[in-house]
Amino acid sequence: QVQLVESGGGLVQAGGSLRLSCAASKSIFSINVMGWYRQAPGKQRELVASITSGGSTNYADSVKGRFTISRDNSKNTVYLQMNSLKPEDTAVYYCNARGSSIYGYLEVWGQGTLVTVSS
Repeated sequence: QVQLVESGGGLVQAGGSLRLSCAASKSIFSINVMGWYRQAPGKQRELVASITSGGSTNYADSVKGRFTISRDNSKNTVYLQMNSLKPEDTAVYYCNARGSSIYGYLEVWGQGTLVTVSS
């Protein structure tokens, strides 16, 4: 089983930047989709961004132009660069591995990292 560990969350002022990292316990090159989700208090978990094994990316409309997802297969790590942060970006951010892989079908979540954006 692949395990995911997020890091990089913290407190930042509006307009600031953070970079989240998701380190996998095994190689991620074959994992179909790696993604970042977030869940704010009282709200459902939502997709923030995803990236396929081929490098195709997808973003929520609310973060387009501000967030960038990338994956470094050599380091088994997925990143989320977050710029121009807004208070409404405050949430727990979760890393997700999903789909086909050399390990079989996966649906794995990390433990989450808290991002707090102050106004």
